[in-house]
Amino acid sequence: MKETKEVRDKVVLVGLNSPVLKREESATEETLDELSALVETAGAETAGIVLQNRASPDPRTFIGEGKCAEVKLYCENTDATMVIFDNDLSPSQMRVLTELLGVQVLDRCGLILDIFAQRARTKEGRLQVELAQYQYLLPRLTGMWTHLERQAGTSGQGPIGSKGPGETQLETDRRHIHRKIDKLREDLEDVRRVRNTQRRQRQKNEVPVVALVGYTNAGKSTLLNRLTNAGIPANDRLFDTLDTTSRLLSVSDTLDVVLSDTVGFIRKLPHQLVEAFKATLEELEYADLLLHVIDVSSPDWQTQAQVVENLILELGAGELPRIDVFNKSDQVPLGEIMPHGTDICSISAKTGQGVDRLLEMIGQRLDKGSRRVLLRLPYDQGGLLDLLYREAKVETVAYGEAIEVTAVCGPKTLGRIENFIAVQPDLSPSADPK
Repeated sequence: MKETKEVRDKVVLVGLNSPVLKREESATEETLDELSALVETAGAETAGIVLQNRASPDPRTFIGEGKCAEVKLYCENTDATMVIFDNDLSPSQMRVLTELLGVQVLDRCGLILDIFAQRARTKEGRLQVELAQYQYLLPRLTGMWTHLERQAGTSGQGPIGSKGPGETQLETDRRHIHRKIDKLREDLEDVRRVRNTQRRQRQKNEVPVVALVGYTNAGKSTLLNRLTNAGIPANDRLFDTLDTTSRLLSVSDTLDVVLSDTVGFIRKLPHQLVEAFKATLEELEYADLLLHVIDVSSPDWQTQAQVVENLILELGAGELPRIDVFNKSDQVPLGEIMPHGTDICSISAKTGQGVDRLLEMIGQRLDKGSRRVLLRLPYDQGGLLDLLYREAKVETVAYGEAIEVTAVCGPKTLGRIENFIAVQPDLSPSADPK
């Protein structure tokens, strides 16, 4: 039993680099290294890497018959049980390659879906992954059921009288998957409704939302833990966070924000996952501020940052205020010039270096005039205390000749209770209200 748990599969990685393919569709040494990290995340082991340069992909086998024979020999020599392509494969190419290589063939999209299926913990996360898996599976059904193509009723070439009312297994499965997809979309729409309710409540309470975005393994969860003591597992592996986590962060005495961690982005992210995760990622569209966390210690950080930028634009959040947070600056060699600018902050979430400056920048962008005030409410105005609990941050309440309340209020709330302010709104944080 122990041996079977050590490694799920031994995998040979294959990538094709071609001038015909778009830059993001081609394989390079960097993308294959990342694919190897994904394989490790999935619990498998990389047995070897094959990178082919070719004028154009082969329509049937993608890499050509000769390269297929080479990869098959590689698999036999290393006892590999699977081949994973860094490029997207069509269903027919995947079927042909599986037959020629004699082992299971997967593409990058299928591998990422497998990792997401392993990692999703909440009901919402599992719904999103299941939807993406079914969308990935649907066009591949034909290839899986080729042995049924000659069945009477589908080809029209069976004996006379054999065409009956029944369905082939392929048609039954396709119908079943369409039903599942519709049901999953309904369930995710329910999740969106719940999120909209929560969002309206936050807006009513004037609590700004700060969303952490970034390439996978950039250090978003480590930063969330550093700022809020959230205690979220933060490991050095890809896609360690799949389910959105939100925590309340006190930026200053007069500003609280909701800080949300999101799933890490990655190049060649399957389109099904972008669609399926919109219930989670739509939070970005409604955020008041984005913190784009960038692993500045990575030699490939500029490409990774561009991947995130493109996905932010796709999700309709390109116009939102943003701070570029260059994380892991403690790992950058001394003397190397760090990026700098008004919307840039260099930090180390691990050591805490630069975090105070980041909080200061968040405060400058989001503090919209909240003030700490001392209120004296007559007892016949006790209903205002309920208002304060709903729409302000109540710090102390004392009952005497009147109800004395110390609270941090936004401009909207201040306008409703200004007649009861006993101490001017510029009361300093250190002052001790009487």
